[in-house]
Amino acid sequence: MNTPSLNHARVAGMIAVTAAVSFAVAGCATAPQSPQGSAEVRSKLSVLQSNSNLAVKAPVEIREAEAAVLLAEQPVGTDAALGEHRVYMADRKVEIAMATASTRYAEGQRAILSQKRDQARLDARTREADKAQRQAAALKSETNAARASAAEAARNSAELQRQIDLLKAEATDRGLVLTLGDVLFATGRSDLKPGGNSTLDKLVVFLNEYPDRNVAIEGHTDDVGSLDMNQTLSQQRADSVKSYLLQQGIRSGRLLASGMGETRPIADNLSASGRQQNRRVEVIIKNPQSANSKASTN
Repeated sequence: MNTPSLNHARVAGMIAVTAAVSFAVAGCATAPQSPQGSAEVRSKLSVLQSNSNLAVKAPVEIREAEAAVLLAEQPVGTDAALGEHRVYMADRKVEIAMATASTRYAEGQRAILSQKRDQARLDARTREADKAQRQAAALKSETNAARASAAEAARNSAELQRQIDLLKAEATDRGLVLTLGDVLFATGRSDLKPGGNSTLDKLVVFLNEYPDRNVAIEGHTDDVGSLDMNQTLSQQRADSVKSYLLQQGIRSGRLLASGMGETRPIADNLSASGRQQNRRVEVIIKNPQSANSKASTN
């Protein structure tokens, strides 16, 4: 009854002996090489096996690919065609495993995306409703702000015009020009007459109201006397106006005084009335710089 078992044992023993002899003989010769291309197929399989998303999606196909790659890696001696065929079949198995895993992963992702899409649609509807409410509130707020801003601008414009009217200034490209006649000064003198500062006091009020406006003070004379004397007198008169403004608290950095002498007459000097017009101090209240012009000068 134990004869078959004994036969199997003998056969197994003979196979083992044969394998050992073959291994010993092979060890004495050059180590056999795996067929060309088998390393690349192994690399492709390793990439698939290391991908945590794909490796679990096609376990059967990956095992079959592993078996085919192991077979393809076995040396075939001089039978290059057999090695090439095994490598080709192993590559196909790896491709099948890759395609199967990718397809199943994509199907799973599609189901997840479908759920996310449904939730996203619901969230989008909620956001749209909230956005519409916010836009309505913002529009109402902007409308109210625009109305308030327009009203404020109108009030500011009216107040500016009122101040200009009080000063009796003229709007020019240089700014607001306030012309102070020779009533502020005695003939040939540069000190301000007592009690003649009412116009300058209005100017002080304006400059305090609009602190972003600077002032250029220009002294002018008629042509009576020498050029040097008129130049000096015009500078002194401009300095007197500047000094008065400083005494009233206007910051010095806002004021520039210049003497023009007799070089810029506004009337002829042939008549007494013409010379009187030329004897003057012009206060140029410069227009405020816009944000863009300030940035361009920096």
